[in-house]
Amino acid sequence: MFSLSHWASPPPEPLASQVQQLAIDHLTLLSPSALQPSNPLYPLYQYGLGLEVHRYLQAMGGEALRVELLLALDDTDPEQVLGFALYLPAQDAPEACALLYLAVRPSHRDQGIGRALLNAATARYPHVEAACALPCVDWFQAQGWHILGALGPQVLVGTRAQRTAGWFERLDVAPIYRTLEVQQIHAYLLNQHGRKAMQEAEKQRDYRLDQLERQAAQRARPILH
Repeated sequence: MFSLSHWASPPPEPLASQVQQLAIDHLTLLSPSALQPSNPLYPLYQYGLGLEVHRYLQAMGGEALRVELLLALDDTDPEQVLGFALYLPAQDAPEACALLYLAVRPSHRDQGIGRALLNAATARYPHVEAACALPCVDWFQAQGWHILGALGPQVLVGTRAQRTAGWFERLDVAPIYRTLEVQQIHAYLLNQHGRKAMQEAEKQRDYRLDQLERQAAQRARPILH
């Protein structure tokens, strides 16, 4: 069994590190890059996503960003995170929030954890929006969510059939991929795989993103027309 806890300020480091690791482990589904583990760039984007989640957690309770976190904790071991939902309450729309990331440990799937996290978020903010990967669309629809449109390689879904009028203050993630650490990881991967393999990895990434953008647009089109 599990219990849910809500956080509006940064959680203790042992919990925060587990949230980061869960996000990193689910890069393909959580990141707009949708990179697969077979791509040599995968570790680079794992680091970027982990750092992004870390910065959102650090921003909790501050004035620059409004960030909230829901954790599903193991009843027998409350220090173990089984799943999490990280979301941004909307500005100028008290009923709305944007769900940034939702993940559940593979060992604890099909136990209602993801549904419980969603229900807890919608209990606080009935109007929720989320950009999700194509394989996750059916799951959100099974929870009664609506397809609102395509957002690059992802599909925008929400608890209501229309977008919220509020706006969301998000973290600027672009500087993350210009940090010294990212440059060092890229240099390591370049040395490990070689320039030709890395160039091919970038081509594979771009080709896959183009494919996903077309598929997301196609998935949203029957709903919008």
